Amino acid sequence: MSSITQGITIKVKLDLHRIEDVSKVTNTMEQYRQACNYISEYIFTHGFQLSQLKLQKGIYSEIRVKFGLKSMMAQSAIRSTIARYKTVKTQLKQNPYRFQDKNTKKRYHVSRNLEWLEKPINFAHPQVDLVRNRDWSKLANGNLSINTLEGRIFATPICSDNFDKYFSSDWKLGSAKLVEHDGSWYLHISATKLIEAVNTEQIAHVVGIDRGIRFHAVCYDEQGKTTFFSGNKARTKRNRFAKVRAELQSKGTKSAKRVLKRISGRENRWMTDVNHCLSKTLIKKYGKNTLFVLEDLTGITFDEDNLKGSTESRCEKRSWAFYQLEQFLTYKANLNHSAVLKVPAQYTSQRCPKCGCIDKKSRNHKSHIFRCKCGYCSNDDRVGAMNIQQLGVRYVSGEKKPKLTA
Repeated sequence: MSSITQGITIKVKLDLHRIEDVSKVTNTMEQYRQACNYISEYIFTHGFQLSQLKLQKGIYSEIRVKFGLKSMMAQSAIRSTIARYKTVKTQLKQNPYRFQDKNTKKRYHVSRNLEWLEKPINFAHPQVDLVRNRDWSKLANGNLSINTLEGRIFATPICSDNFDKYFSSDWKLGSAKLVEHDGSWYLHISATKLIEAVNTEQIAHVVGIDRGIRFHAVCYDEQGKTTFFSGNKARTKRNRFAKVRAELQSKGTKSAKRVLKRISGRENRWMTDVNHCLSKTLIKKYGKNTLFVLEDLTGITFDEDNLKGSTESRCEKRSWAFYQLEQFLTYKANLNHSAVLKVPAQYTSQRCPKCGCIDKKSRNHKSHIFRCKCGYCSNDDRVGAMNIQQLGVRYVSGEKKPKLTA
């Protein structure tokens, strides 16, 4: 049996026992943030050097003295800044610069790297990364011991009884990130677990999932059953957020900017909760030994020039959190002895799932009806889910990289 390592983030709310502890934590997080920005500036002005060893040799002693960081915190600050740059590097690579020649009307894609950055990456929010058993640990009485620049403090985790299960031998806990939100303190703990990977012989269900805006997900399974997860309530709420944002942006005052920042955070948390609930529902509905098949949407963006329709429609497309849903479904599937497969998105909305004919004219975007020359007719999102599911079936049958071809 093959195994995979599945990682998750455990979010724990903290009850700090004393007022002075709040001051210690606040100061530590702010000094750490400033250190990360200092390191970011160094990376930006030194040819985007991302070697941990070379950065430590060039800047380690300096940030310890300048910001008063302890040894492990200084190293963590360097690692965190490197990780942020590597993430941005990947994002730039996956999203090339797109433009159209005004004369020839030909479209071009230009690959991007860190050299495209106009300024150093900024760490705006105070935080601090803590190494387990050095900077943070769980005590016998259930409290958490947290290291600060002014000594250790003790905090009580406010969470359910499920928190203790992660301290069993099955889970390996790693570093933690201490953050603050709306006056509350949270510890985000990384955890990994070695789990048995599901193989193709064990797959009992193959579910094709078409992600979208009208419907968060349209699912089609091996029994020919289709399930629609409506996105109407989410669309209404997001449009409401968009209108409020537009009003605040038009004012341009400092108070409006503060409210805008608060609303943006609220919208992101709400959308995260929607994706968590949907992925949990999918796992519960189809059970173990399920292969969830998704379109590979890597690199797909909705640039302003490519967005069609009303302003409301364009706003919906720009804020489409399809990647987050994919992440949530993947880790929950792995923990439930299931798997997620990504397949090429080409022609999934243009191919007739009955006769195999590919014709983009078969799909009516306004009525959302797919009508093939062979006579087959259905909802266009359902057709997409059917084609995606068929690619999953081909994968289970032994085809390593199934795709649709014209």
